[in-house]
Amino acid sequence: MAEFDFEQVPDRRGTDSIKWGKYAGRDVLPLWVADMDFPAPPAVLAALERRIRHGVFGYGAPWPSLIEAVLAHLEGEYGWQVEAEWLVWLPGLVTGLNVACRTVAGGVLTTTPIYPPFLSAPVYSGRPLQRAGLARQDDRWQLDWEALEAACSAHTELLLWCHPHNPVGRCWSRAELERLAEFACRHGLIVCSDEIHCGLILDAERRHLPFAALGPEAAAQSITLMAPSKTFNIPGLGCAFAVIPDPALRQRFGHAMAGIVPHVNVLGLAACEAAYRDCGAWHQALLTHLRQNRDRLEAAVSGLPGLSMSHVEATYLGWIDARKLHLAKPAAHFEAHGLGFSDGADFGAPGWLRCNFGCTAATLDTALARLRLAVEAAHA
Repeated sequence: MAEFDFEQVPDRRGTDSIKWGKYAGRDVLPLWVADMDFPAPPAVLAALERRIRHGVFGYGAPWPSLIEAVLAHLEGEYGWQVEAEWLVWLPGLVTGLNVACRTVAGGVLTTTPIYPPFLSAPVYSGRPLQRAGLARQDDRWQLDWEALEAACSAHTELLLWCHPHNPVGRCWSRAELERLAEFACRHGLIVCSDEIHCGLILDAERRHLPFAALGPEAAAQSITLMAPSKTFNIPGLGCAFAVIPDPALRQRFGHAMAGIVPHVNVLGLAACEAAYRDCGAWHQALLTHLRQNRDRLEAAVSGLPGLSMSHVEATYLGWIDARKLHLAKPAAHFEAHGLGFSDGADFGAPGWLRCNFGCTAATLDTALARLRLAVEAAHA
């Protein structure tokens, strides 16, 4: 693991980076969008270099060794046996969320707080949206089953599910998933499970279990969305896929894509194969680094009056409760103190902040020092 350096990273200021460009010309650390500051794994870079040397970039389609790499990865990491024909390739996971909403005629149900495209995709698709709030019990986020039952109507057809959860950082347990599958089956719901953060389980005793791997009934009602983009930090290459075991549902999903969803670009496909086949050691080194950053962030927040956060089991995103600071605009207050967090209001939770700790230890050092000053200023 020592061969991978997560401290010496390229300077992204003045580049095409949306993350860093947001605060161009200002002394604000960008800790918002889920985009790490680390270079892609060496094996991914080598695969891209080989593909570029080929010199021709016409329309491309997934090839046998790529598909084999994906299937082997899903079985090796999660014990999930997937057939090649279940894969539907996409130019991004958010595209998949929107297509899933267009696959149904009725309403869409999701839980909040939640990644903003879960809230916008039903609106863009003209589908009614129902929300059920998560519950925070014993300093741990849980599903509120009563709220979920109350929010689900006779017209609801789709549950948008985030697993692991962005932003609260839960790695959902088998028991929780099995109860959710029973709920979905009883209400006749399709479950679209966003599992883009499945490679970022930080607690060593936990393991990601795909919703569709629960059994045949769960698989038959599922659309699983995955991508190498978050785990291997290649979101700009635009490569994702849906796993849809049921042929009729897969056909409906394909019809909803027709005419509006482009091919995946050939560099994204090349990067996907290398990521899943050749980057295991890099992945383990990344998790070690992220665990260290998570632990430092959690310790810092616990020592600051007015802030709190639950333990992050998965992802590289801290979900911070700043409501006790009684700030009219929490994100703006911290931005004024040099910290560019995501505003919880965009996730359906005003007063909260999302912090991306997928950065160098030095960047986190600066961020934590600024965080203390910002909290002190709020109390002044």
